[in-house]
Amino acid sequence: MNASIDAVRVAGTPDGPVPVVVLVVEDEPEVLPIFIGFEEANSIAHGMDAYDIGRPLTHDLLLDVMEELGGRVERVEISSISDEGTYIADLHVQGPRTSVVVDARPSDSLALAARTNAPVEVAPEVFEQSRQDRAQFDDLTDIREMGELMGEEL
Repeated sequence: MNASIDAVRVAGTPDGPVPVVVLVVEDEPEVLPIFIGFEEANSIAHGMDAYDIGRPLTHDLLLDVMEELGGRVERVEISSISDEGTYIADLHVQGPRTSVVVDARPSDSLALAARTNAPVEVAPEVFEQSRQDRAQFDDLTDIREMGELMGEEL
């Protein structure tokens, strides 16, 4: 299923604020929310905005190394969910001689996809198991606004 990053927001939970990347899936009214860490959320937002801080952050560095070695991100697939409820992603990379699939966290994969405009896919069974009503995420605070509230530029 073709998907894209709709937003990176912050949800209030009993344990405090938690970032969530909201994926929209083509032709579906519901969304796939994936709760992630603040560093990863900021990195995805930077990639979506093509924001350059001057020195490469970890995801920028990984992408630079990959490209210097002749590789490129072909696509990202949110491929499964573990028994513990953790999302699993496959990072598809085209190298100079062959394609490889690398096991990766969805947040890291999405940070790379945001920087490269690589396609994002969600396995149908993952979407069916985790789809949620879009409206519950629409009013959450954007991660970039959180930085502004805290006096930081994200």
